[in-house]
Amino acid sequence: MSHDELATPVGTTLERYIMRKQAEFPFATGELSQLLRDIALASKIMVREVSRAGLSPIAEAVGPEGEQTAPRHRLGEEAHIRFVRALTNGRECCAVLSEARPDFIDTGNHDGKYVVALNALNGSVSLDFNVSTGTIFSIYRRVSRYGGPARAEDFTQGGRAQVAAGYILYGSSVMLVYTTGHGVAGFTYEPSLGEFFLSHPKLTIPVSGKVFSCNEGNWFDFPEFTRTFLTTCKERRYTARYVGSLAADYHRNLFTGGIYLYPPTGEWPSGKLRLLYECYPIAFVTEQAGGVAVTGAADVLDVPPTQDLHQRMPLFVGSAELVRELQAVAAE
Repeated sequence: MSHDELATPVGTTLERYIMRKQAEFPFATGELSQLLRDIALASKIMVREVSRAGLSPIAEAVGPEGEQTAPRHRLGEEAHIRFVRALTNGRECCAVLSEARPDFIDTGNHDGKYVVALNALNGSVSLDFNVSTGTIFSIYRRVSRYGGPARAEDFTQGGRAQVAAGYILYGSSVMLVYTTGHGVAGFTYEPSLGEFFLSHPKLTIPVSGKVFSCNEGNWFDFPEFTRTFLTTCKERRYTARYVGSLAADYHRNLFTGGIYLYPPTGEWPSGKLRLLYECYPIAFVTEQAGGVAVTGAADVLDVPPTQDLHQRMPLFVGSAELVRELQAVAAE
């Protein structure tokens, strides 16, 4: 190895980036920074487990889909346990809402200032086929009394109340993408060092794009405005790309430009994606990256949550021009 190669700086680690950003806020006391570290730690463990999914039965199903929760797989269950354990041990999180459980989980950290809503392993149903999966998370500052247990209203403050949100993509490389409301940063995992390094300091989504991502197998159940919009995309010879994992499909479009669509269907008339730990966090990242996320008529972050912690919504998200064009078609 040449001297020049050795002299090349390694880069900025996630830990150093978090510390540097914390120093930019004079009243920051470190709790949110610790939460982000806890999430990163759990994701590193999942990197190892996802990479060996084909060598063990951890991708097998362990439970059916319920009215409020998604079908569970062994690795999805492990992801749930790993993230809840990391957030519990970090002591800054007083409760966790997970797609794997019908109610939120009290961590016992009643002095913690934050709650976390997460889909610990989005796309786990495709693990058997080496499809990219992800973790999606949303962080709120609690509104319930410090020193006491969390309450449901800590999670139902609305999308604009998020203090941080993001996702981890487990793919050909592993990336952690997050925002605290001051732009979007992306970090790529270096497995030989066991660290996330800043690779994309100011992520922005192209204002337009030529990719649409949806399950066209549901075509005849889509609302008319969705079929009209997709027909226009096809007439323009746009490219269809759909993995079936929200984190993976969204991540691609964040970089290339495009639109992700999960409209209401006959089976899911109110939409299938969960508002609190899928739609809200993806919408927060999208707006901070210069894109748009809507339910059809309304911006996702302006949709008021109900008392249903697993509330479902339609989602149309991506490049601003494409999403606003779809909205215009919906309004006709």
